Amino acid sequence: MADYKNLATDIISAVGGESNITKVIHCITRLRFYLVDETKADTEKLEAMSGVAAAVYNGNLGQYQVVIGQAVEDVYDEVVAQLGDRVVDSEATADAVAETGGGTGKSGNPFIRAFQTVIGTITGSMMPIIGLLAAGGMINGLANLFKIQPAGSMIFPANINAHLLDPNGSTFIIITTAAMAPFYFLPVLVGFSAARQLKANEYVVAAVMGVFLDPNLRGAINTVKTVTVNGLDYTNYTQPSLHEVLGVHFTSNFFGIPIAFPDPTGYPSYAYTIFPAICAAVIAAPLGRWLRKHLPIAMRQIFEPMITFFVTLTVVMVAVGPIMNLIGGALGNGVTWLIGNGDNLIQLGIAAIIIGGLYQCLVIFGLHWLIIPILTLQLANTGQSNINMIVSFTMLAQGVGALAVFFKTRKEDMKGLALPASLSAFMGVTEPAIYGINLKYIRVFIMSSIGAAIGAGVGGFMGLQMYGFSGSLIGFPSFISNPMADKLHVSPHTFLGMSNLTIFWIATIVTIIVAFALVWMFGYKDSDEMGAGVEKKNAFKDAVKQ
Repeated sequence: MADYKNLATDIISAVGGESNITKVIHCITRLRFYLVDETKADTEKLEAMSGVAAAVYNGNLGQYQVVIGQAVEDVYDEVVAQLGDRVVDSEATADAVAETGGGTGKSGNPFIRAFQTVIGTITGSMMPIIGLLAAGGMINGLANLFKIQPAGSMIFPANINAHLLDPNGSTFIIITTAAMAPFYFLPVLVGFSAARQLKANEYVVAAVMGVFLDPNLRGAINTVKTVTVNGLDYTNYTQPSLHEVLGVHFTSNFFGIPIAFPDPTGYPSYAYTIFPAICAAVIAAPLGRWLRKHLPIAMRQIFEPMITFFVTLTVVMVAVGPIMNLIGGALGNGVTWLIGNGDNLIQLGIAAIIIGGLYQCLVIFGLHWLIIPILTLQLANTGQSNINMIVSFTMLAQGVGALAVFFKTRKEDMKGLALPASLSAFMGVTEPAIYGINLKYIRVFIMSSIGAAIGAGVGGFMGLQMYGFSGSLIGFPSFISNPMADKLHVSPHTFLGMSNLTIFWIATIVTIIVAFALVWMFGYKDSDEMGAGVEKKNAFKDAVKQ
């Protein structure tokens, strides 16, 4: 995070000092000072400062304007921290931001504004943990790269490979578990971040999301049966369908109210999801404020968190689960319908273009885990998955988009964020690239998605299959051979006699070239305002000061 304290101090001094400032607001690029005497401002001194692009007095508005650029909110916050709330005019600031295209003004398409607000909110709540996710993704990818590979899919010569990580050994299991822990507990982390920005009790929201990750919850949702085999006790969990509405299976009840949970990890859980945590923060914030206002001080310390916790838990449990299951069912049916049985390469290619272009939108909303059961079933039944093949190219393309930003930008802070984000995506984890770079400069996300669609389409038309879970560049061993081919007598499609791995590299090269070129030409330039029209609408502004 850049330190703007010294820059703010220098700007205050150059506009005439604290006593010369009556009010300060900002738009999407400029600090706008209302001064007692504008002639005391030293324009030459201001324009010589690193971090200031220009300075000018606007006589029509009665404002002395200092052009900062994308860091204007950070500098503004530091100026206010030094001058105090007496200079703040939130309404005037909101109007200025709206007039310059970055705020929630009254004009414009309301649907676009709503979409921008949602995207900005998600990126804002994710930003504090981007580095952690990038680190976990890279560690997990390296562990999978250096694990001992099965026969027929060797990456390293046998004499080297035999001394690498045993995928069934404790070292590998500990490393990969630790690397993926931030993703598994993502709802808790996001809930804490979102609650902090909304001024909710962050510990209450984190605890609410922790409930949905507790394995003990299975006992309330599943039918538990213990069986004894050869003197050993085994516990089996099965999910009864008590009710079904619009394809949503309600597997339990809470005070008689039917409830349904998403199932991304093999048992009911909100692991890896984002939206439930944000919903929890949105519920807890106003409820907590109301309770603080109405509860007696003597009762507040205990009853405020207790009531907030219980009500938030209930609303998320009763409402969010069925909605996510309904969306998941619709997505699953749509994907299955698009792909068909996978034998028609024309249909598969068209489906790959559509799904490849849209899949990372599911990642934004944390809904991509609802597709996992479909591709898992493909792998379990045939040892190969065309859906996972498509997903792999969407990971790659988002990483390429961030890499293009790394090479094109001249901003050191942007390079420092873009490179690890792209490496994480190449390791199969796209969240740092998406939330850290691509969504903020939303054209980067769009151009990368187009590259994914074209690359996945090439793979689809050529009959490419994937034989494992690990995707993106790090997942190339998953395209070498089908471990179940002999047992199930399945074989990949052939295209001009090329092997499946050859087709993978062709589609990979196409994805890299197209995504990189599109982002370079149309997706990013240093003069872009980071998050203009998106992040400026973020309800969690404080979370994005990186």
